[in-house]
This record gives sequence, structure tokens and C-alpha cells, in this order.
Amino acid sequence: MKLPTKLLEDAVNEISRLPGIGKKTALRLSLFLLKKEKDFTRNLSKSIIDLKEKTQYCDVCHIMCENDECSCKKNSPYTNKEILCVVEDTPDVLAIQNTNHYNGLFHVIGGLISPIDGIGPEELNISTLIKRVQENEIREIIFALSPTLDGDTTAFYISKKLSKFNVKITTISRGIPIGGEIEYADEVTLGRSISSRINYNLKNE
Repeated sequence: MKLPTKLLEDAVNEISRLPGIGKKTALRLSLFLLKKEKDFTRNLSKSIIDLKEKTQYCDVCHIMCENDECSCKKNSPYTNKEILCVVEDTPDVLAIQNTNHYNGLFHVIGGLISPIDGIGPEELNISTLIKRVQENEIREIIFALSPTLDGDTTAFYISKKLSKFNVKITTISRGIPIGGEIEYADEVTLGRSISSRINYNLKNE
């Protein structure tokens, strides 16, 4: 794509690196930003920089937070601290929260075990999960991981690690198709999957 200036070309190249955005869309966005007031562009740039530089992650549950003020550290009467839902990433937390069918704690493991991609258990937040179960009165662990091969592998590994604890292990049930992503499931389907969760049977794996 031949563009009139190097500045526009650089902007298009950078914007097109975002997921789901091709060169044509990046060009339209670049031209849109070029036509907007300078304050609009400055505010947009500042919010992106602040998002990157000021966002923190809780050292307990690994959900993104500000100033280390995570909800998992607050004593809320509306939170059931005996139930812990294990998810891949923050968007999954938001998706489950939006169903209004779950009032327990979360633990973000930060990905899935994938030997092909070189991701092992050591790269994930599994050790802190084991520590939370060991040090707190957790009665139930819910696997809300995407029903893919990597998701099943991760759930199996974690369940083996948790087998020495007196904790019930369940997994979300109906409605989430094999190979689907938790993040993109609709709220009704995801809510029903949480409410009708089933026991995770390690022996059948």
C-alpha cells in the first residue's frame, strides 16, 4: 500500500498490528485520527500509555487492578470466599461476572498449558493457586477453562496438583461448545454453565 507520507505509513503499520485490524482499516483509523482535534488524539494516547504503565496485577488472584486494591483482598459480605473459579485470563472473569450467577473468588492462571507453543506449568500462575488452596478455606474449585485440548490438559494438571487437598473440583457444564472460548460465550449460556456445573472426574481423564 503506497501512502503519501512516511508519518501516515508509520501510523498505519502500527495500528494494523492490533488484532483484527488490517491495513485498510488501519488507514481509515489513521485518517480519522488525523481529522480529529489534537486534544482527542492526546487524550487517546495518554489513556493507552496509562493503561500500559499504570495497570497492575494482583499478587494473589492475578486480576488486573489499580494501586494493588483488588477485590479479592476485601471482606465483602456478598463474596463467597469458599469457592474459587479458575480462568485463563481477565476477559473470562468479566464474562462470568456479567452473568450474575457467580459470587465467589477468581484465580487467573494467565494462559493454558501448550507444549506446542512452549508454555508449561511454570509459565502460568498455578503455584499461587495451590498456595491459595493450602492457606485458605477453599471448599470448591471451578474450572472455567475453554473446552479445548489445551484447556483440558491444564485442568487435568491442576486437578492432579489439588488431589492431595480436601477440596471439591467441578467444571462448567452445558452450553459451551468443544473448542469454544469462554470470553465469547453469551451471558445466559455461560450463567447456566456455572449454575449447573458438574464434578470434575480425574479418573476418567
